[in-house]
Amino acid sequence: MRTDRTSATPVSRPDAIALIGFGEAGAALAEGWQDTGQVQRIFAFDIKAASRDNAVSSAMWDRYRAGHVIGADHMEVALQEADCVFSVVTADQAEAAAIAAAPHLRPDALYVDCNSCAPATKLAAAAEITRHGARYVDLAIMSPIRPDRHLSPMLVAGPHAEAACETLAGLGMTPGMAGDTIGQAAATKMLRSVIIKGIEALTLESLLAARAAGVDEAVVASLDASMPGFDWAARAAYNMERTTTHGARRAAEMHEVAATVEGLGLPARMARATAAWQQDMGDLGLAPTADSNHMTYKDRADAIRDARANIRTEETS
Repeated sequence: MRTDRTSATPVSRPDAIALIGFGEAGAALAEGWQDTGQVQRIFAFDIKAASRDNAVSSAMWDRYRAGHVIGADHMEVALQEADCVFSVVTADQAEAAAIAAAPHLRPDALYVDCNSCAPATKLAAAAEITRHGARYVDLAIMSPIRPDRHLSPMLVAGPHAEAACETLAGLGMTPGMAGDTIGQAAATKMLRSVIIKGIEALTLESLLAARAAGVDEAVVASLDASMPGFDWAARAAYNMERTTTHGARRAAEMHEVAATVEGLGLPARMARATAAWQQDMGDLGLAPTADSNHMTYKDRADAIRDARANIRTEETS
C-alpha cells in the first residue's frame, strides 16, 4: 500500500483492490477509478462468472473485459492480492458474500461492505470478517451510483472508519464519517430509503391508477401546484424507470429496511408495501431500451400496464 503524506489530508492508495460483485455499482466504481487514474490493478469476482449456464458466465466475462478489470471465477483468486476489498452485491447476498470472502482476505485488509443492508446484517458480516483478521467497514452509498460513480456521496462507520477514509481518499473518493459503530452508516441509508423508495412506490400506485382512470394529467398538475418546482411528470418517469430496471435489487434492500425499522420496535408498514411494489416492477422484465431516456411517464405507465396484462394472460392460459 502506497502512502502520500505531502497533502494536508493523509492519502493511502492500495496497490490492488478487489470488487466482490460486478453489476452496476461494481462496474461504475471501477470505471471511475480507472478514468481518473487512481488505481492500476482492479480484481473482480462475480458469482455469475462461475455459473453453469454458459450464456450467463460468458456475459460476465465479457463484462469483465469491457470494464478492464482482472476477472475471476473463484473468489479467492480475486482477493489474494487485494489490500482493500469492496463488497457490492445485492442486499440479500451481503452476509453470504462476507462469509465466503473472510477466509481468503489478506491479513489486515480492509473489507468495505457497500451493500444496502440492515445494521444487524452488517454486524453479522463484520463478526465473520473480524474473526479472520481483516478490518470491516460499514459503508453506505447515499445516491444512485451514476452518474457520479466513485464520487457519489458515501458514509462510513465502524472502528476502522478513519483508516477507510484515508484509503478511500487515495482512490479519489470523499466519504463522510457516520460514526465509530458498525451499523450507523447502514441505518442512515436504510431509513432514508423509507422515503426515497417509498416515493417511487407511491408514484406507481398513484399514477398507474390515474392513467387507468384517464385523470393522470390532472393528478400531475395538482401535484405540481402543491409542490412547485418538483416537476412531477419528469420525476414520475424517472421513478418508474428506476423501479422497472432495478426493482428486484430495490425489493431486497427494502426487506432490509423493514428489518431495520422492526428492529427499532416500529411497524414497517411502508417498507414492506414498498418492497412488494419494487418486486412487482422488477418481475415485469422491462429492460432499458435505446429510447428509454426519452420515455415520458405516460410511455412508462403504458409499458407497465401492458407487461402486467401479459403476465395475467400467461397466468390464466
